[in-house]
Amino acid sequence: MAELESARRIAYAPTPFSTWLGIVCLFVLFGVIVLAVVGPSPRGTDYEETRAKKRIEQLKTLREENQKELATYAWVDKNKGVARIPIDRAMELTVADLAQKKPAPAGPIATPAEQAAPAGASPAPAASQQSGTAQPAQPSKPAASPAGQNAASPPPATQQSPPAPASPAPATTP
Repeated sequence: MAELESARRIAYAPTPFSTWLGIVCLFVLFGVIVLAVVGPSPRGTDYEETRAKKRIEQLKTLREENQKELATYAWVDKNKGVARIPIDRAMELTVADLAQKKPAPAGPIATPAEQAAPAGASPAPAASQQSGTAQPAQPSKPAASPAGQNAASPPPATQQSPPAPASPAPATTP
C-alpha cells in the first residue's frame, strides 16, 4: 500500500516553476523566429501585381524576339552558306518539295525463316542440337489464311509493291 501511495505522489507532484518558465520561453522564442521570417515580407496586394507585370513584360519581349526570328532572313553560318528563312516561306518550300515526290508504297514485312525441326523434337533452344553444328535455315511454308480474312484482298505475293529483302534469321547464342 505504501508503494502505491509513493507512486501516486510522484505522478501528481507539482511541477517546479523553472519548468513552466522554460516552456513559456520556448513559445516566446518560436514567436520571435516567426516574426523574423514573416516580418520583412512585403504586405499588401500590389506586390504580386508588380511581379506579375514584370513577368508579362518579359514574356511579351521574348515572344516579339521569337516572332522576329521566325519572320526574317538571317545568316546562321555565313562561312558554310547556311541561312535562316521565314517560317512561312520554309513551309511553302517544304510542301512544294513533298508534292513533287511520289510516296513509295510500303511493302509487306518479311518474317524470318524458321528452322525445320524433326517430327518428334520438342521446342528446345537451338543450342541443344545433337550434332553440335548449326543446321541451315529452311524457308517455312506459308500459313493458311485465317477464316475471318476478306477474300477480296489479294494475297501478299500478288501485290504490286517492290519485294522487300527478307530479315536475317536470328543468331544462335553459344
